Amino acid sequence: MKRLLIPLAFVATPLFAQDTPELEGRDLMSEALRLFMRGLLEEMEPAIDDLSALLDNLDAYHAPEVLPNGDIIIRRKTPLEPDEPAGGEIEL
Repeated sequence: MKRLLIPLAFVATPLFAQDTPELEGRDLMSEALRLFMRGLLEEMEPAIDDLSALLDNLDAYHAPEVLPNGDIIIRRKTPLEPDEPAGGEIEL
């Protein structure tokens, strides 16, 4: 009986040891990638917020138009009201 148990114990030990490093390596890599992406998102968040504010402003304009002379015009959807002069007279 001893002759059978001792060789089986030696054979079974490497089988269990071989499965774990591969799974642990994958877990470590996925955890490292997740932490990297989270850090990148935290670093880029202010820039993304600024870009989002700029994109919200694009809704106030029509698509650009190219005039025959080559000028490019970008018109507002709702025109600005003209500024009224403060006084009726102009001082020279």
